[in-house]
Order: sequence, then C-alpha cells, then structure tokens
Amino acid sequence: MLLDQGPASPIETMTEIALHFAANLLSCWIIVRMIYQSKAKRRDYVFTFTMVSASVFLLCRMLSGVELDLAFALGLFAIFGIIRYRTNPVPIREMTYLFLVIALAVMNALAPISMPELSVAMGNVALWMLAFILERLLFVEHLVTKRVIYDRIELLQEGRREELKADLAMRIGEKVERIEIGDVDLLRETAVVKVSYNGDDLSEHIDSSNRL
Repeated sequence: MLLDQGPASPIETMTEIALHFAANLLSCWIIVRMIYQSKAKRRDYVFTFTMVSASVFLLCRMLSGVELDLAFALGLFAIFGIIRYRTNPVPIREMTYLFLVIALAVMNALAPISMPELSVAMGNVALWMLAFILERLLFVEHLVTKRVIYDRIELLQEGRREELKADLAMRIGEKVERIEIGDVDLLRETAVVKVSYNGDDLSEHIDSSNRL
C-alpha cells in the first residue's frame, strides 16, 4: 500500500527546477553552440539565444502554477512581437533559431509537469537531430546578401552580366553567385545592386549601403 507523501518540500521543488533549468541550458547549448555557431561562425547571437532561452524557461516555470486570464497570457507572449531589434534586423535563419530555443524552453519548463521526463528528453533530441540534419547532412548553402551602390552603370547593359559579376567579385573579394539590379540613378551614374555570395557573414546586419 502506497502512502500519500503529500506535497513536495520547497527544497525538493527548487532542486527539481534547478535540474530542469540545467537540462534546458544544456539543450540550448547543443542547439546554439554545437549546431548553429559551429556552422554560422557567428558569436553575436549566442548571448541572445542563451539568455532568451533561460528567461523564457524561468518565466514559464515560475508562472506554471498561477492562474492567468486569456488577455494576460496573450499579452505576455505579445512582448516578443513588440520588442524588436530595430537597430539590427534579424535574418530569417536567426529568427528560426530564436523560435527554436523559445520552443525548447517552453517545452522543458511545462512538459515535465504533465508527462514523463523521458518523453521530454526525446522531444529535445528530435529537435537536435532535425536541426543537425538540415544544417549539415543536406548541405544547405547560406548565401550572404549585401546591398551596394555601384558606380559602373555601363556594365549593367544586357550581355555584360559576367563582366559585372567579375568586377563585383574583385571588389568585395568573394565569388558572386547572384546579383539583383535595383534603382538606377542616371544623374549620379550609380545603381543599387544586391550581391549574393557563399561565405560567413561576420558583420553586423545593417541597413546602410556599401558604396563600390
């Protein structure tokens, strides 16, 4: 006959939360450091992903036993839509990883309350494997796109596209894969050109244009 041991003590509760918090940080570290950062060679988003994951985990876990009305719950998640990185627009790939670490944090915070921890661990492993397969095994190429102001508009003529690519490649020091010609200013003899190439974008994402 099993005896009712009653509610867990505060020390047991805090120990459980600390263990789950450490497990969530480990899961975030695998996604951010071993999968994302090793491929993207960027360090500027590692801090953001880690802190967002830790904050969302603690927020969800601490409020898991609090009854919230629908308006407050929706407003809580609307914070992510209101707080935007307006100075540096976040690329779609980094936004995907941001959503991934948020999803893992919510799952690791709330799922152990209602299901076995083994199922939660399997969910984490499934997301790790999916991210690893898409990043490494499928050889997904990530093109870096730069918006430049180009001054040799004579190379924009039809039939001189290879000359244009060669000149851009020589100036930026990368093999140009794709170009898109935007607005052409005949008065200043300049044109806006989007240049795409394979490589690691180690610079900040800024809106200001480069002049070539």
